[in-house]
Amino acid sequence: MTKSEWRMNDETTMTKAWATVRRLVDFREFMIILIILAAAGIMSVSSPDFATPDNLSVLLLAVSTQAIVAIGMTVLLVSGGFDLSVGSVVGLAGAVTALCMVQGVPVPTGASAEYPFVQFEWIAVHPAAAIAAGLAVGALVGLANGFIIARIGINPFITTLAMMWIARGALEVITRGTNVYGLPDSFKCIGQGKFCAVQFPILISLVLIVIGDILLRKSRFFRQNYYIGGNEKAAALSGINVGRMKIFNYALTGFLAAVAGIVMTARFGSASVTMGTGLELQVISAVIIGGASLQGGEGTVLGSFLGCILMALIVTSLNLLGVDIYWQRLIIGATLLAAVMIDTIGKKRKGIL
Repeated sequence: MTKSEWRMNDETTMTKAWATVRRLVDFREFMIILIILAAAGIMSVSSPDFATPDNLSVLLLAVSTQAIVAIGMTVLLVSGGFDLSVGSVVGLAGAVTALCMVQGVPVPTGASAEYPFVQFEWIAVHPAAAIAAGLAVGALVGLANGFIIARIGINPFITTLAMMWIARGALEVITRGTNVYGLPDSFKCIGQGKFCAVQFPILISLVLIVIGDILLRKSRFFRQNYYIGGNEKAAALSGINVGRMKIFNYALTGFLAAVAGIVMTARFGSASVTMGTGLELQVISAVIIGGASLQGGEGTVLGSFLGCILMALIVTSLNLLGVDIYWQRLIIGATLLAAVMIDTIGKKRKGIL
């Protein structure tokens, strides 16, 4: 081989290597992974308590419920929507599940000559039936959101903001402002049990994340959301039933929020009236940091999961370093703003906006 041929071969190899590097840099998840690894490395040196198994387990446990909700939020943001009611749905679904097991459900006992009206008796139900009731509540709230947004045409912000207050109010009404205790061990095992030293909430979230990421990337049905988020009118003209997809997306998000609420209730062993407060903003922040766009048409479940980990990593790191909680909120807000600005500037350079 001549020198010129060697030189051409080297240049071709360098070009291919540079192209590979460029593709990795453009891969949003790759950049988040690098940031997470860098932050974890710095914290491992700065604080000896960071890299301990107990601390990492607590970090993943805190991420687990957020990640479950983030799956549905990712689908919504990809399709151009969002849901502010998920935090309240988490609390409501958990409370409904707990009350069904502790207080029971009303069962008619029949009428008599002495009592001409139908009487009701409260009977506690099996944990599986209580879980089904909690999941149904979450799906119904999401279904209501989807129907109002898709069929009536009310803005998602107004609809889900109103539903957030409705669900939170319903939670306070059914619990009378008190926490629900006395849950059976068979139910608490969902949130407190372990498999191979890994707690069930972590395993549940990981399984759902893998399924959600595969479906959103590969499933023809779910990939319709990218077309809807990119250009809703064009998607409708191409034959996609936009209204049906929106209703399904919101129902799915409500269902997943209910799953997170039930897992959280089992983990703490009680249903709290404050459960899920502020969760919607945390999830939306993590999903945006993970690469989803407020304009729709972009985002992956894996990226959202990494965004949840990065957010939790920041909070954990600040706690270990003894940073005041008020500064923590400022730093998290600045991180979210920086992520949105980077995304917007990147799109302008590519000529998308």
